[in-house]
Amino acid sequence: MALVSWCLRALLVVFWIRPQAHSALAPENEVPLRPTTWLPEGKITTVTLPKGRTRRLYFTLKKKAAAMSVTVSPCDVQIEWSLSARTLKDKPMEVKPLKSMQWSSRKSLPEVWWRSPGTEEKIHSFIGTRVDTYAGSSLPPASIYILRLRSKQQSSRATVYLHEGWGSPGVFPLIPADPRVHILGVGMTSVTLSWAQSASITSLPESQKSYEYCVLVNSEKNYHSLCSAQESLGRDQKQEKRERKRRVTAWPMLKEWWWEQWETEAEATPAEPQCACQGTESDCTVSDLLPDTKYYFDVFVMDRINGTSMAYKGTAAQTHEEAQSVVTLLREGELRWVTFPNRGSKSDQFFSFNPRGPQQSGLLTLQSCSRGEKIRVKVSSQGRVLTSQAVGVDLEQIWLQGSSSYLIHLGREGPDAQEASPDTATSVKIQTSSAYHRRGVPSMPSTLQIKSFSRLRGCNSVTLAWMGTEERSLYCVYRRKLGTEEAESSLSMPCLGPESRSDTERVLCKYFQELNPRRAVTTAVIGGLEPGVAYVFDVYLMRRWGIPIKYASKVVRTRKEC
Repeated sequence: MALVSWCLRALLVVFWIRPQAHSALAPENEVPLRPTTWLPEGKITTVTLPKGRTRRLYFTLKKKAAAMSVTVSPCDVQIEWSLSARTLKDKPMEVKPLKSMQWSSRKSLPEVWWRSPGTEEKIHSFIGTRVDTYAGSSLPPASIYILRLRSKQQSSRATVYLHEGWGSPGVFPLIPADPRVHILGVGMTSVTLSWAQSASITSLPESQKSYEYCVLVNSEKNYHSLCSAQESLGRDQKQEKRERKRRVTAWPMLKEWWWEQWETEAEATPAEPQCACQGTESDCTVSDLLPDTKYYFDVFVMDRINGTSMAYKGTAAQTHEEAQSVVTLLREGELRWVTFPNRGSKSDQFFSFNPRGPQQSGLLTLQSCSRGEKIRVKVSSQGRVLTSQAVGVDLEQIWLQGSSSYLIHLGREGPDAQEASPDTATSVKIQTSSAYHRRGVPSMPSTLQIKSFSRLRGCNSVTLAWMGTEERSLYCVYRRKLGTEEAESSLSMPCLGPESRSDTERVLCKYFQELNPRRAVTTAVIGGLEPGVAYVFDVYLMRRWGIPIKYASKVVRTRKEC
């Protein structure tokens, strides 16, 4: 048995060595020790890098190529890469056993270099996360180049580009000599950035718009490439998806449906970073940031034709802390005048209101006292914004319900405020009141115009009519003589309420209610007037809740002769 076993081993050795002896004569029948991947020239190649494994790419140059360059762009982690060249003492086609050989494929060509006498020389090596390019003269034609790439930290990927000849390949955008992103200004919710122009953009005519700048903002870290930002966002989405699945503890059918919903949502959400592209301007202001928060800013110059990008050196900034505003408590039914100084100063004001009663319902009424200028009111509760709207000269009613405390933020409205003088002050009337048994805002008259009847106008009396509501309310009429130099166009004073009028100007008060809004018309005869005198009449709708509603002033002149 020992003799038979020895004979079998000897036979296997003979058959194993025999193909090795003829491998130089029949390279097409050989199986390479590792897969041979050829690097094409003039094409961006994406290479997957398993953790701890070395990937090899091979390429040769054309006979007329005097120089070449290799650009490697890592994605999200540090990689190692090197470029070597193996040169044969004799050209492969001049080796005598290979003279009659017909090369049907380049697949086994590296094997010829490995098995033929020659030398290997390392040309370049690099370790890092940034884009690196090697450029130099080509070696003798009987050379094959080996590009080795490796990622030690984790599985990753990289892009490789081979260019034959001198000069820049023009595939990757150019970064200026000063690649830093500069911070021009920092506010509470915004940061202004600036950076040097890329030569790829300045060298192009204005008609060509193949390049653009993109600004990436996040609160975690700076990214050295756009690929790194995409990979980071993709990992965050996958982690969030796994956590969502882990939280599902429903019955099997419901669980399957729930997962399908998350799958659909994940597919609909593109794995792109929250990046704003703004054309070819080399400065921008990033808005809508949170106060007292550190943000990281990265700028990328994008080549939309080739699908490549290059990163500037990112920066970071901390937004300013939000000023602690003074919050004033509004008492029940209190009518308050709020004055805003000129727009050059910070004039926002804050108020709080705590409605009474178990329903926690209330009514907020506001009215701006300046024409051509509006006030912005924002009502929030427990950090959630309930409403935000502009308030003008027309009375606004905001219904409050469902919370024990409300924060009311008042500020000057931007666009409309530009029409007024910057040095003028603006005031607004505000009142809050609890509504114990109401379910909504009080009804308003269909029109606030006062009508007078010419046929019912006498020397000592006039007849007025106005629209009421379906709710029982008190209506008060005030009068005063029109001044000799007072124009009728100057009578518009929306905030002139009954609290600012003299008791001698009030002529009557009456209750009125009509369930049919179309027929809610009430009249009043005002007597005790002087003949041939012009009077200004004002009607106020006095309500239990909110600011009294002022009708438009009406000027009526009594007859001289009756």
